[in-house]
Amino acid sequence: MADEEDKESKTEEASEKKIRDALEKGQTPFSKETPILFSLLAILFVMTFVMPGRITDMAQQLATMMDQSFEYELGGSGDIYWLLQRVILIAGAITLPLFIALIIAGIAGSAAQNTPRFVGERIKPQMSRISLIKGWERIFSVKGFAEFIKATAKLIFATVLVVMILHDLVPRMMQGMNTEIGGFLLVVKEMLLKLFAAIIFAMVLISAADWFWTRFQWKTDLKMSRQEVKEEVKQSQGDPIVKARLRSIAHDRARRRMMNAVPTASLVIANPTHLAIALRYDPGSDPAPIVVAKGQDLIALRIRELAEEKGIPVFQNVELARAMYGQVSLDQIIPSEFFKAVAELISIIRRRAQKS
Repeated sequence: MADEEDKESKTEEASEKKIRDALEKGQTPFSKETPILFSLLAILFVMTFVMPGRITDMAQQLATMMDQSFEYELGGSGDIYWLLQRVILIAGAITLPLFIALIIAGIAGSAAQNTPRFVGERIKPQMSRISLIKGWERIFSVKGFAEFIKATAKLIFATVLVVMILHDLVPRMMQGMNTEIGGFLLVVKEMLLKLFAAIIFAMVLISAADWFWTRFQWKTDLKMSRQEVKEEVKQSQGDPIVKARLRSIAHDRARRRMMNAVPTASLVIANPTHLAIALRYDPGSDPAPIVVAKGQDLIALRIRELAEEKGIPVFQNVELARAMYGQVSLDQIIPSEFFKAVAELISIIRRRAQKS
């Protein structure tokens, strides 16, 4: 019941991170039928293009051995071992290409489904793999029962398809038995090739269906609940509460640095208490007036207080303050459209300084 409720809650598609983590752990979609299909194709290729010539060579070598059998002295176990060794070498020469083809086919069948990668997690010893209880649960679980039904359906489908294709097998065999040995062998060869082709055709259909099914099942198993999505976002982007706290700390630090820069200002433009912009202009180092502080409401009042404490001129210009506030940035030169208005204020400051 708990598993069913858990599956029902997993309604969201797997994220890229979860898919990447699954692949790194070796949890990939894998169709067991695809390597079998590749192996059958490899057998067909070897039997068609490689085996005929090697069978002929083997027949000739065995015939030579039979013709020279009178020369072999089987006087002890060593002679028998030598003879068996030679026969095994002759048989191995014909079967070696088949074994190599099957190995290559198995690797190709796996590589065709997923990119080969080394996963240490898959070879890591785990007690669950040798536990009888865990094995029993896997066999008789819902997933194990589904695998059994799937395997049974594959077997039935393949059997029915092969029977339909080879419906004339028995009549053809009976007809071939009434012919000469050469004709009968041709009939047997034709029937075997037809049987093999029918099996391969059935495996192509089964492998294609199983390929899509395994990927669908893999994506279904990787689905996430909404809570899992939230947790993953929180882990990847950080806890929203922590991020808000960090932003608050950063703002406080920036505000303190800004307030510490107010005493370096040359003038403050206010509106008259809601907005305040502190500008610094040193003809020897600044190409134009630079914004060292800006704020509104309580921050604006604090800027004015600091300016008045340091004797920095404060100009109350509602229109200029409103126009500048949204267009200026800290530690940046004011836009060129405000040069004239600010230059007039700086001129006023200089005239006051000359009079005093």
